[in-house]
Amino acid sequence: MQRLFYGQLFQNGYLQLYKITSMQYPHSELVLNTDGQVYHLGLSPDQIAKNVILVGDQDRVNLVASFFDTIEHQSQHREFVCTTGTYKGKRISALSTGIGTDNIDITINELDALFNIDLVERKDKEQHTQLSLVRIGTCGILQPDVELHSYILSTHAFGLDNVAHYYEIEFNDDEIELNQAVNSQIPLPSPIKTYITEASEELTAKLRSNKTVEGITVTSSGFYGPQGRQLRLKNRTSELNDKLTAFQFKDHRITNFEMESSALFSMGKALGHQCTTICLGIANRPNMVFSKGYKEDMLKLIEYVLDRI
Repeated sequence: MQRLFYGQLFQNGYLQLYKITSMQYPHSELVLNTDGQVYHLGLSPDQIAKNVILVGDQDRVNLVASFFDTIEHQSQHREFVCTTGTYKGKRISALSTGIGTDNIDITINELDALFNIDLVERKDKEQHTQLSLVRIGTCGILQPDVELHSYILSTHAFGLDNVAHYYEIEFNDDEIELNQAVNSQIPLPSPIKTYITEASEELTAKLRSNKTVEGITVTSSGFYGPQGRQLRLKNRTSELNDKLTAFQFKDHRITNFEMESSALFSMGKALGHQCTTICLGIANRPNMVFSKGYKEDMLKLIEYVLDRI
């Protein structure tokens, strides 16, 4: 991956354009802390593995790390907790992102920078490094036939957030067609501009089994109104969940709600990384039930993922 820039100079009385194939990132754009680490994650390149388990909850990092055979690095900066170690000979990092696609924007940019930008020279590296990023989370179930504590594996992420629209990201024909199909069946408030991105088929195939339920994951920009919940403030999405549940197009259906995958899939894919999400379903929205406790099932899901990536 090579970034191209264009400069201007006067030569023989004419304004000429010239190509710059390598350019330093300014200090205001590639922000590092006083130790030369990426600013928000607080990490150096040698402290993070190419295989990363992403979790929203900081405490879940320790759950993942409890399975590691060795631990070589542990750190925390703000909500970003990181532990790097080995599991059955594989070097893996567990990293918390916090809640929301805004945090994923930070996480993906800085993870990519750790591997694909020389932080000293502030230039792109000549050799691109591909990361494997698996999000393990919890989610709300949108299908009445899917039981609590099911392993829900995302084939696509349907973004109700706007993060991907800030970047030059090209969506393929299948993603565009599926996004159009969802919008034709599910009317949303007019300011919302949606997008759909496929998960990495290679990573998804590793996690697929008779224990998983597959479908489209809806990524919302909030927990209450954006997911059809209403407390004292009246929302504009009171019928949203019923329409999401009823959606059908070819062999696709919408299975669950969460808050991170759309930015993870779209940005990760655009940057040349493999990304997927597998969630433990802890609330069934059509059946209006919520888990009474899911720690043991989360531990089983974590081990399930570690054995397959």
